[in-house]
Amino acid sequence: MTLPTCLPRESDERPPGFVAPNLSPLGLRLLPHELARGVWALMADQPPKDNNGLIVGERAALVVDAGVTPDVGRQIQRVAAELTDVPVRYLVHTTHHGDHTFGATAFGPEVTVVTSRLNRAAMDDIDRERRIRAESMDGRPEVLDEVTRWRMPDVVFDRFTEIDLGGRTVQLWHFGPGNGPGDTIVVVPDARTAWTGNFLGPAGFPGMLLIGDPVGYLRSVLAMRATLDVATLVPGHGPLGPAEPGTSAFLAYLEVLADRVPAAVAAGTPVEALYDTVPGVEPPPGLPPRYRAVVRSLHHLNILLTYRWAQAALDR
Repeated sequence: MTLPTCLPRESDERPPGFVAPNLSPLGLRLLPHELARGVWALMADQPPKDNNGLIVGERAALVVDAGVTPDVGRQIQRVAAELTDVPVRYLVHTTHHGDHTFGATAFGPEVTVVTSRLNRAAMDDIDRERRIRAESMDGRPEVLDEVTRWRMPDVVFDRFTEIDLGGRTVQLWHFGPGNGPGDTIVVVPDARTAWTGNFLGPAGFPGMLLIGDPVGYLRSVLAMRATLDVATLVPGHGPLGPAEPGTSAFLAYLEVLADRVPAAVAAGTPVEALYDTVPGVEPPPGLPPRYRAVVRSLHHLNILLTYRWAQAALDR
């Protein structure tokens, strides 16, 4: 299966001075945060490294995302075994990105890997994926040397599916393009909690428009908000938090990008002139300087990739 030509591939272009988020597995510890009985957010002790999740039913447990290396995948399973004796039988990927999927090779054949059809289609070039994720390894790209293959999903879905864990149902949704083409949202209805991967984060973080389409992204987030009754978001990176005001703040941010950047392209304004004129999001207080630099860099990246998207639309 290959990525359909009608869907954009993630860009590897970066703005000048880009500061990549540190997603290195070195020193990472996953800290369980119980959101409801049998529902844990596994939070990275060094944000913005990857978060995960564990959802437990009477017969089976489900893990959200696999980590960036097989060693992280093994750590997730060790944490799960400390929290429950119910066996892990499902692993769901919220995105195709390697920091969420490379660790899947550490899960045994008894674990069924599930994701959206478009995430599966995007998993077609592991060398390219390793190269892109290496920029986020804090100057130590060799930590990805143990990643030699991708474990492909066993089951895919298009818009919606459910997984019965015994006494608890987990919903999987794909609302359309966002951070990538196949973003998958994992919902525990009885806990009113959603794992959103790279699709949506807490207020104060700009996200990453890696396929550059703010209009499609807007529609997808609006569809999610209209469909789901959730109170808590567990993002792929950064702190968990309430669905509001995070969702509304991100929609407002996307509206600014969708309005200001294409207008600048049509007027012939160079992209460099937009980095300090298109308003971004106000990051949470108390962030260390490097983290604030990452937030600023992600905003510049979103401007650049939206600019390229608008240029392509103008050329058609």
